[in-house]
Amino acid sequence: MSRRDKIRMADEEQEAFIGSAQTIIINSIGKDGVPHPMPMWFGVEDDGAIVMSTFTKSQKIKNLQRDPRVSLLIEDGTVYNELRGVVIYGTAELVSDTDEVVEILVKVNSKSLSSDADPEAIRQAVRGTAPKRTGVRIRPDRVVSWDHRKLGGVY
Repeated sequence: MSRRDKIRMADEEQEAFIGSAQTIIINSIGKDGVPHPMPMWFGVEDDGAIVMSTFTKSQKIKNLQRDPRVSLLIEDGTVYNELRGVVIYGTAELVSDTDEVVEILVKVNSKSLSSDADPEAIRQAVRGTAPKRTGVRIRPDRVVSWDHRKLGGVY
């Protein structure tokens, strides 16, 4: 078995790792072709799609309107033998329907605030800002993962 195969996370491990993360880095492509990485709060839909929302006038949205290809990164660890992460490659779907943006914001904020957060209270709180925002949904096309803890300190 290759080292790459040893450190790859199983699907269940990936789901747990993604589910436990607070922030994801979205990489869109700038007008000049240079990656534009930005940290975002995010949620995960039942089908595994990653969702987030940002202001419609943001650079991220301008980039995604021009080129919807993205990569997403979640990483953890402070020393080599603890490093783990997931990179998700996909195409961003931009969501402009205000009611759908509200639901994306509920999903994102429910994950970020606490497990006992009241979805209806969140819905009311975000309704005012939703018309100024665009939802972003990414369905994974390809996922790369690693967990160096699986090497047991042997490199």
